[in-house]
Amino acid sequence: MLTSKEQKKAAEEISNSSNVIGKGTTLEGNIETFGNIRIEGKVTGNIRSKSKIALGHSSYVEGNIYAQNADIEGEVKGRLEVSELLVLKATAKIHGDIYTAKLVVEPGAIFDGTCKMGAVIKDIRTGDNAMQPLRTQEARVN
Repeated sequence: MLTSKEQKKAAEEISNSSNVIGKGTTLEGNIETFGNIRIEGKVTGNIRSKSKIALGHSSYVEGNIYAQNADIEGEVKGRLEVSELLVLKATAKIHGDIYTAKLVVEPGAIFDGTCKMGAVIKDIRTGDNAMQPLRTQEARVN
């Protein structure tokens, strides 16, 4: 049986792992990871990470993205739900709705959709409940 210390170390190792989908690679299907993921190729399907998702300038994603943090340089056709910080770089092209706590948009980025900032988003789920949207409620400013 694993001790609490061993479990914590195993969870830390998983969350520090990195995944790369290289330029010229096409992937069809959903991706779930506890670690970071960098995509330079094409993905058709939903992407879910409990850490950071980075989409390079040659990336193309047709599906929804759920992450703690995300840096987008490529093109996304789908909803983005980011629980902390979403950065849209100058080369980003977004065709879909955005739900995030914080948003940075560099000059030149293209965004076609609605944006809800300051939304309270639950933890990113994996497994059986993973495909349910993360949005819960919008923060209200008085």
